Amino acid sequence: MKNVMTVIAAFFIAMMVSGCATMHMGWTAVTQQYKLDDGAMEAYDNMFTKVTEYGDPARAMMQEWKVNADIPNEDVAETIKSLAEEYNMRVTGDIKMYTKDDAKPDEVKHARIFSLCSLPIAKVFLNHSRYYGGFMPCRIMLVEYGNGDRWLVSMDMTLAIHGGYPLPDDMLQMALTVKKAMDEVPARAAIGDF
Repeated sequence: MKNVMTVIAAFFIAMMVSGCATMHMGWTAVTQQYKLDDGAMEAYDNMFTKVTEYGDPARAMMQEWKVNADIPNEDVAETIKSLAEEYNMRVTGDIKMYTKDDAKPDEVKHARIFSLCSLPIAKVFLNHSRYYGGFMPCRIMLVEYGNGDRWLVSMDMTLAIHGGYPLPDDMLQMALTVKKAMDEVPARAAIGDF
């Protein structure tokens, strides 16, 4: 009797596994996930995990670096501009959004946006899809709070690169070049590495 029950249990487990696999294959066929870049599902999962952790979709699409306390804002700005050239990026904008001298500790005291772009790469991506224009130019924001904490914030480009159908190889390499710049310029500027 015990052996019969074991066989029946094994049969039902096999049917459940088979059914789940069939359902997954059916879901994949309906959603056409198989057409997406190999990194798409991981990228969306990482973003969704951050959304559920913080409840803030903007935070889930950004990355940030804390600026060392001993580096003045103007030095951060000059470092970003210097590093942009090193990564073959052009600084296309430097906008001081505002300064609020009497900011409370948790309020933004100072905000400044630096825009960077590789014009030849931008042209290729706009010819591929005008919607990439919404990501251009790449931005780094310097945010200082009333308590003195400062952060550099920039978009995490993972979804823009891997979130859809695979990019052609030449475009992928271009996109990774820009991503490297937008990961490393703020990371280095935050510690004064230029």
